[in-house]
Amino acid sequence: QIQLRESGGGLVQAGESLRLSCAGSGGNLKTSSMGWFRQAPGQDRECIAAISWNSGRTYYNDAVKGRFTISKENAKNAAYLQMNSLKPEDTAVYFCAASADYFIRIKEREYVYWGQGTQVTVSS
Repeated sequence: QIQLRESGGGLVQAGESLRLSCAGSGGNLKTSSMGWFRQAPGQDRECIAAISWNSGRTYYNDAVKGRFTISKENAKNAAYLQMNSLKPEDTAVYFCAASADYFIRIKEREYVYWGQGTQVTVSS
């Protein structure tokens, strides 16, 4: 059973950067596509970035495109989300997720493994 753990969240000011990490254990993420989701208070969880198993394809939603970068490091069984130019509206709990196959996924139900989430708070 693959377990995921996010780290790197925190409180920052608008315009600053954070790098979230997602470490996998209990299994190999090499053949899994991965995604980052976020959930703000009172809102549904949404996929903001996703990456295919070999990092050949990426997806970003419009809210983060150009500011966030997803990456995957198979040798370390990990994925990352570099977040630049953070805005107050980026405040949310951020989750990483892994699918059970190679293909890039953006729907929540297509992911099998989930982390517990890490809080990101951006002050204005």
